[in-house]
Amino acid sequence: MTDDRDLEGFDPYDLFDDEAARLYRFFTSIDAATWSRPSRCEGWSVRDVLGHLRADEDYFRACLEERVGEFIAEMGAAGATDLDSSNQIGVDTYASTANDALVEEWRTINAETRKRFRERDGGDVDSSAGTYPARWQAFHLAHELATHADDIGVPVMPDEEPARTNWRAALSRFALKEVHPDFEAVAADDASTRVVTDAGDVTLTNEDFVEAVAARIGDDAKVSAALPAELLAALSVTP
Repeated sequence: MTDDRDLEGFDPYDLFDDEAARLYRFFTSIDAATWSRPSRCEGWSVRDVLGHLRADEDYFRACLEERVGEFIAEMGAAGATDLDSSNQIGVDTYASTANDALVEEWRTINAETRKRFRERDGGDVDSSAGTYPARWQAFHLAHELATHADDIGVPVMPDEEPARTNWRAALSRFALKEVHPDFEAVAADDASTRVVTDAGDVTLTNEDFVEAVAARIGDDAKVSAALPAELLAALSVTP
């Protein structure tokens, strides 16, 4: 089992709440033009990302109800052959729902998801990887909301950014070691992370490290060019 000392001192449920609240404020304040603005997710608009977030809730509910295998089978029957096609089916499923209605639907269901994960603290949930600690899963879900918030340009107050980057870097180190237990990923100081692999030994700012693990660092050509392609690919474990 992965060493989770990187996560000590953080409450995943509070982080999950914070990221959901930030997204809700954004979705209820934007104009019509913003809904159609492209996101960092290739081919998706801001509205498509909302549809994806709503579709994610169907998977989260399956995790809590221990029926992930059934959920995956249902997606396969709908035509999903991999994660990308599954995600697109989710977006398409909610494409015809009115924006305001979908925002409120997502908010209601997500609030129940957050409540139920908090209640399962110390226990396990189902997942695509099998039985998994609810607490760890809550960290991943908070991280996913944060990543998609960045994808669509949700504002973050300057006084919030350091703490937000700090916990996301901690989660990213943990996630990287889950996938690559042979990697070394440690906090080099308060603002950077050192990663040591067979493909290289690099120290990145926490901001760049979070982007790399989320498979978003390619948006910054200067940073991307400084990393070996093999290492960049290995770091991208939470796309």
